Amino acid sequence: MTHDAVVDQAEKQGDPYDLDPAKIQQPPHGWGPSMRFLGPGMITSAAVVGSGELITATTLGAKVGFLLLWLVFVSTFVKVAVQIELARWSISTGKPGTFGYDDVPPRIGRRGWISYLAVLMFVQFLTSQAGVLSAAGLAMSMLVPIGGDPTSMLSIGFWVALMVVIAIAIHFSNRYGIVENVSTVLVVLVTAVVVALVLGIQFTPFSWSAADLAGGMQFKIAAGTMGIALSMFGLTGIGAGEISSYSFWCVEKGYAAWTGPNDGSQAWAERARGWISVMKKDAWLSWVVYTLSTAAFYILGAAVLHPQGLAPKGNDVLKVLSRIFSDTMGGWAGVGFLVFAAIALFKTILANVPSLSRQTAAALSIFGAFDWKDMAARDRMMRFLMIFLPIIWGLLGVVVSSPLQMVILGGILNALYLMAVSVATLYLSRTQTDPRIKDGKAFMVYLVISAIAVFAVGLISLVDML
Repeated sequence: MTHDAVVDQAEKQGDPYDLDPAKIQQPPHGWGPSMRFLGPGMITSAAVVGSGELITATTLGAKVGFLLLWLVFVSTFVKVAVQIELARWSISTGKPGTFGYDDVPPRIGRRGWISYLAVLMFVQFLTSQAGVLSAAGLAMSMLVPIGGDPTSMLSIGFWVALMVVIAIAIHFSNRYGIVENVSTVLVVLVTAVVVALVLGIQFTPFSWSAADLAGGMQFKIAAGTMGIALSMFGLTGIGAGEISSYSFWCVEKGYAAWTGPNDGSQAWAERARGWISVMKKDAWLSWVVYTLSTAAFYILGAAVLHPQGLAPKGNDVLKVLSRIFSDTMGGWAGVGFLVFAAIALFKTILANVPSLSRQTAAALSIFGAFDWKDMAARDRMMRFLMIFLPIIWGLLGVVVSSPLQMVILGGILNALYLMAVSVATLYLSRTQTDPRIKDGKAFMVYLVISAIAVFAVGLISLVDML
């Protein structure tokens, strides 16, 4: 069975959130047979490998050189356990993580405290995605300015509007298979190009050596770089949004439906362990992809910008890197970099339109906006949000330019949500996940360390914001 055939089969099974025993399917064993059933991780990678890595990882490399290269691997690795454990709970229950968060005490009124955060995260989605869209619009505007000035509202607004229309057109059908296929193609493309860029600078005055890489893998933090290290730990790898979204995609892929409802039997436990094993392969493969990309972006900053004492902020990274590539490798390289940057940034939007729409829809359903179990009502809400959200993101990014108050509020909410997701994952694992489908003590130690790390990132970010 081909990859597309697996995706089509999953969608023909109807509502993936309905654990109908008729949908039960035996899991594959081993990497080869499992490869046909992977995919949710590529959507997660599409959300991770984009604005954060292109702008922030490159900037961090520019500030400290190769010194903290090792932290890229540590910061991405340590967070995966929370992602896997929440997905384990979702596969065993058929519910995405947002609904599990509602079960975490204490309760405020009739809802769990995290559910209020889940609704308020709409503000964080606004500010973060508005920034990504405006950065992608700037990259395209630098390539093809409308009206002559690439930084004008007219030029950036044109390209942002075009991207919004494309995102809506791609996702309006609300099909999992489209999200997975588009994400996979773009993730592979962006990863291949950024690795090629890192290899390409070997033919410029900014070439790096094996000694540079070895020096960056010595697990050292120099005096005065602790703040940058903490920032890097928080900004690289998956965040609360990606962890939550991954639980939706694991259900929609079919892992939960193929496992079936928990009837207490040993057969169910064996199926669940089998599909959870497939999920873990998917999660680790995506970790390899986005860690490779993040490390490559970091090396660009360390090799090209750091030796020149350049540490551009925000969208200036695009301008500086584009100029350096064009000056050292010819005008075509600068143009090529901007095309690549626009694709990398826009890819994040293409992944987050369906992901954040699902999180928002689930949060609204918890407060009674509609019945999540009603597939038609759920589909209508998701379609509406996949039109409404990118339009609002685009308007905010171009016209309002993310006012400071909204950015601060969004940062506080994101920090609190990171803390909440780590607490919720541990709570659900301890109270609701069937003990028969858990991993051993070694993984539990890893999970606790992972949850503490994710919580610490949120706490440090919150203290910094306040």
